[in-house]
Amino acid sequence: MTFAGWSQIIILLALVVTAAWALGSYMAAVFTGKRTLLSPILVPIDRMISKLSGTAPTEQSWGAYTLAMLAFNAAGFLVLYALMRLQGFLPLNPQGFAAVPEALSFNTAMSFVTNTNWQAYGGETTMSHFVQMAGFTVHNFLSAATGIALAVAFTRAFARNSATTLGNFWDDLVKSTLYILLPLSIVVAVAYMALGIPQTLHGSMDAFTLEGAKQTIAYGPMASQEAIKQLGTNGGGFLNANSAHPFENPSAWSNYLSIFAMLVVSAAMPFMFGNMVGDKRQGRALLITMGLFIVVGTAIVYWAETSGNPIIQALGVDPSLGNMEGKELRFGQAMTALFVVATTGLSCGAVNAMHASLTPLGGLVPLFMIQLGEVLPGGVGSGLYGILVIAVLTVFIAGLMVGRTPDYLGKKIEAREMKLAILALLILPMVILGFSSVSAMLPLALSSLANAGPHGLSEIIYAYSSSAGNNGSAFAGLNANTNWYNTTLGITMFLGRFAYIVPMMAIAGSLAAKTKVPASSGSFPTHGTMFVALLTGVVLILGGLQYFPALALSPIVEHFLMLAGKTF
Repeated sequence: MTFAGWSQIIILLALVVTAAWALGSYMAAVFTGKRTLLSPILVPIDRMISKLSGTAPTEQSWGAYTLAMLAFNAAGFLVLYALMRLQGFLPLNPQGFAAVPEALSFNTAMSFVTNTNWQAYGGETTMSHFVQMAGFTVHNFLSAATGIALAVAFTRAFARNSATTLGNFWDDLVKSTLYILLPLSIVVAVAYMALGIPQTLHGSMDAFTLEGAKQTIAYGPMASQEAIKQLGTNGGGFLNANSAHPFENPSAWSNYLSIFAMLVVSAAMPFMFGNMVGDKRQGRALLITMGLFIVVGTAIVYWAETSGNPIIQALGVDPSLGNMEGKELRFGQAMTALFVVATTGLSCGAVNAMHASLTPLGGLVPLFMIQLGEVLPGGVGSGLYGILVIAVLTVFIAGLMVGRTPDYLGKKIEAREMKLAILALLILPMVILGFSSVSAMLPLALSSLANAGPHGLSEIIYAYSSSAGNNGSAFAGLNANTNWYNTTLGITMFLGRFAYIVPMMAIAGSLAAKTKVPASSGSFPTHGTMFVALLTGVVLILGGLQYFPALALSPIVEHFLMLAGKTF
């Protein structure tokens, strides 16, 4: 680790927090109906969309809001599935790709609808420009906007007093897209084009290797998809190599911008929360908790990767650069480590390095970051409502421990909220550990592994963790394009997204209906150091108790094998 490397990390995180502070205030103004700088341009468009769609922004109960969200995403899934199945008959298909197989179409459609963007396909060898633009890029906006809308609805549950409604899903969806994601994406896409990322409808170009052989390199409308891929914490790349490919991420500057874009909207959500509930300290406490995990996780990955692999060093390989297998020299160890932790602390899944090539401890961190619930800082919107569910659990535990009233922002936390919170929090370990255990025993599933032993188990656990956490990154080495994995990973994505959202929204409805109680000497403060420490502890304890036995059999035992100079 070097001073220069840490300087890059600290400066970037400082820029993210500064921009997120301003963006969070802007987002709070948008969702509370206040005038903003973009209002003269966007308000008429907003009204026109509402008129043409026939979705007047009348308030909805939590049940109606949730049903509208589910219906919208079900329709989006069917449309995207149809686009892939009919790809061969649709325009803007310069490579002449045929229909995508049924199981892969199911997996991919579910992936983009749930903001997972798991890729069991190679984008440049499977999907047409039309599917990439009209299918994937559109859902990159809509799945991210859905997450923001749900987070806003949950925030209103704390901001309102004795309310029966949480807003209007259609109105929140349009505002999330029109006022936030679209303007940011235009700015970032232009910056990406200036930095050398292609934006064209041409299908491919021919290049010649040093040996004189011809190589066909695919490209297309990449800059626009790359922008919303990062801003919306989607992660699905136009190309199979994702952000390690020089067309998607050509330089250290584009890499810096990619990490910034990944983090900024999710980091802005706690600021938005603090503004909307009328107490900015609450948002800062959540962001500090998120930031602690990012900094510590980055430090561990940075240290593990610069320390290198003693097995390789014993062969006489220069150890000065550390473990550079699967990494790009143009990014360096520091920015690779931050990218790895950011993309898995978020539910993004974009990659600028091969996660399977990380050292065992370096690979343990992104895996554990996903398993903690994708709340650090989590996906766009999903990170905020995810950590709020854990915060509700934290104040209840704190109340039991010290004999204080379990309430959060003036809302009493009672048995109903606890039952729903536990139900939501059990979804991820149930599907991750359940499907992983079956796949670790099923010959059909094991035949997809390129590695045996603990690393092979890590590949399986990572795949289901990534899917349940709606992350989308992979350890690779696992052939996921089979009927078993396409189907089970698709089911895991669905449960990880929507089976979590329903109890979360039920909690929101229950809290919104309660009368706010002014803070008293018996109330547990939720904005100070003690709350941050307790919230951090609850996140760690939940992750440790649920996943440590599985992790002990995979990356942890692999680490000790590496120290002993052994391979499996």
